[in-house]
Amino acid sequence: MALALVVLCAGVVQAAEQKFALPKFSNGYERPAVGIPEGVPGPRPAILDYTDVAVLLAAIAAAAFMALVVRSRRWIWVISLASLVYFGFWRAGCICSVGSIQDVALALADKTYIIPLSVLAFFAVPLAATILTGRTFCSSVCPLGAIQDLVAVRPVEVPKAVDHSLGLLAYVYLGAGVLFAATGSLFLICQYDPFVSFFRLVPLLHPSETMYASAGSAGMLLVGGVFLAAGIFIGRPYCRWLCPYGAIMRLLAPLAIFKTTITPDKCVGCRLCENACPYGAIEPPTPDTGRSPAVLAALAAVTLALVAGLGFAGSQLAGPFSRMNYTVQQAQEVRAEEIAQEAGQDVTPADIAKAFEGTGRKKADLYKDAAAVRDRFVIGGWFFGGLVGLVFGAKLLRLAWGNREHKDFRINHAKCVSCGRCFATCPRSRLKTSPAAKAKGEAA
Repeated sequence: MALALVVLCAGVVQAAEQKFALPKFSNGYERPAVGIPEGVPGPRPAILDYTDVAVLLAAIAAAAFMALVVRSRRWIWVISLASLVYFGFWRAGCICSVGSIQDVALALADKTYIIPLSVLAFFAVPLAATILTGRTFCSSVCPLGAIQDLVAVRPVEVPKAVDHSLGLLAYVYLGAGVLFAATGSLFLICQYDPFVSFFRLVPLLHPSETMYASAGSAGMLLVGGVFLAAGIFIGRPYCRWLCPYGAIMRLLAPLAIFKTTITPDKCVGCRLCENACPYGAIEPPTPDTGRSPAVLAALAAVTLALVAGLGFAGSQLAGPFSRMNYTVQQAQEVRAEEIAQEAGQDVTPADIAKAFEGTGRKKADLYKDAAAVRDRFVIGGWFFGGLVGLVFGAKLLRLAWGNREHKDFRINHAKCVSCGRCFATCPRSRLKTSPAAKAKGEAA
């Protein structure tokens, strides 16, 4: 599915690279050669981008094999370490499937934005793999998850009410990230990534590339440090409660064709897996609690009210949200300068206003563009608020409508990241992998 999506989009991307034919001159004019100034790194060769995609495919395939077939926590840990080194410290957290959400959103909203094929692949391949094998990308391939998983040495159980409530923040973050990216205002997810700053603390790997030669702000280093410190006692706090890409995977993972299982054959009810899982993904046996149609109807009405109410609230945030957009900021500064001049005040134009004056454009055109941006934020705000309302309503439905009976301990695949910790604790799994069992299998 992912490869088909990439191939279908390839023609669109390539066709958009050259939208207008180059002009022809008859007076002997020669176009100047476009060069790269000395000391400035050149563009990254495309072959390296495709190498990243190949490594991504290989890592996901290896993680799925180790989680579903070999059922080895040790090898999943090894893949986590390798992914952290390659996608984290070597590639400095970029290219990133989490951040690719914004590229896709902007490409869908702005026809002039050309999304690289490698970025499209990093967005689509893990999602397609999730539909096939569950969240094996999260298990050990994503560097953001890997760095948190490796520090989770003494995780404690988080109360379910807290876990459910904080998990909703990821969908709010996802909606905000898509909104700001689609309006061309800000790549919010990338700017506030808590771990990229750590990945870019190793400039010696890329001494000639300026983007890797500096870490993020001190503030983001501090935020990342807090997440890692919390991750010692709370399993993957960013992944569970904030990751926007993980929010999408939570919706897709229950649809997976091949799913991770706690035990290779039957559950003996020992509860060791429940104690071993740091992510609250193991569900104990549950009786059938019933599902009342009246409750369903009431929750459906509540969900519709939440969608409408939060959608309206989102549209009302268009004003403050739009101030994150450069065009709106420029229009505000130019207008403020214009008002001051009309009042006879002596003002020094801000740099952003001077930049506009240098373009030679009319102020009316700038104000028109800023108004168009605000209109897009109004429409996007409806979708943003509606998404949040829908997610909140679905959560209420999931918690209140009742459960179907299941007699064994089972995995909640929306929460499970296929880390493999439960494999080693399951006595049936240990029995299957014991030397005696292997010898018996070889003899057979």
